[in-house]
Amino acid sequence: MKKILIIGGTRNMGFQLAQSLLKMGHHVTVLNRGMSEDRLPSTVHRLRADRTDPKQLKRALMGKTFDIVVDFVMFRQHEAEVVVNLLAGEIDHYIMISTGQVYLVREGITRPFKEEDYEGRIQPPPKENTFAYEEWTYGVYKRQAEDIFSEAHQEQNFPVTILRLPMVNSEHDAFRRLYSYIIRLQDGGVILIPETPTYPLRHIYGRDVVGAILKLIDTGKGIGRAYNISQDETVTIDEFLTMLGDHMNITPQIVHVKRSLLEANGFLPDCSPFSERWMSELDNTRSKQELGIEYTPLYDYLGTLVEHYTNTKVPQPVGYKRRHAELQLAQEILSSEAE
Repeated sequence: MKKILIIGGTRNMGFQLAQSLLKMGHHVTVLNRGMSEDRLPSTVHRLRADRTDPKQLKRALMGKTFDIVVDFVMFRQHEAEVVVNLLAGEIDHYIMISTGQVYLVREGITRPFKEEDYEGRIQPPPKENTFAYEEWTYGVYKRQAEDIFSEAHQEQNFPVTILRLPMVNSEHDAFRRLYSYIIRLQDGGVILIPETPTYPLRHIYGRDVVGAILKLIDTGKGIGRAYNISQDETVTIDEFLTMLGDHMNITPQIVHVKRSLLEANGFLPDCSPFSERWMSELDNTRSKQELGIEYTPLYDYLGTLVEHYTNTKVPQPVGYKRRHAELQLAQEILSSEAE
């Protein structure tokens, strides 16, 4: 039985992790700002702080002891420095949830990305005040945080493990990205997909992320290492939608459209969230060899998620409000091609 602190913890994977840890008999505490809906049981201890404020974080943790810390919301360099200063010598294991976007800001590497691809030159930043700049910044900031922890491990033996995730498909995705496809399949209309770039998809099931974290907690393995956590299969967006449709007994009607046209109409990323340029594709070999992680087959977990979204009342994604305009554009394109 261990004392475990989850930073984040009320949404998506943190929510699932907390529930799993409780069932295993661990003492669970979550630290967050208290801004999101909290459906965790009363047996979970709550700490309130804005983790970006060092004084608030120090005050919240004062007098508390933990064996393990799982950090879902670590983002910036100074946040990592604060955590190292507060927790060095005080915990057995710190698990940072990072992102595959640490590779997407690198120069000269090819998909699927391996952990060895991390080191190297960073791409110059895109134009400011653009979506690309925001995504580039996200990858760069995550790298800066990772670098602080790696340095702390080398110099102070800080017990960090870094998990790099691609797109996470989950029952609790607050952005409802997978559901954006499901609801479009349900209405029987076409799905608009940008022609380029046609990067293959290699995502991860949320419960497999939780499983990886539980394995680290149980075994204590992976300290000082970074791991890509990703499903085994790499598929095209068309293959992905065909699998999804198969579970719904629906054949997807896919129309490939110039990306510039979809962008000009303001349909991206809503009409196809998984067609964004900033989707990483990760090689998971190291995690399987060193940690013994096994991943749920893509087809199987899609079936689980379809069942969940079919039987659960879920708010419509915001972007679905313009579905009629998507269908109108699709009709214009199909009519033009038929002439």
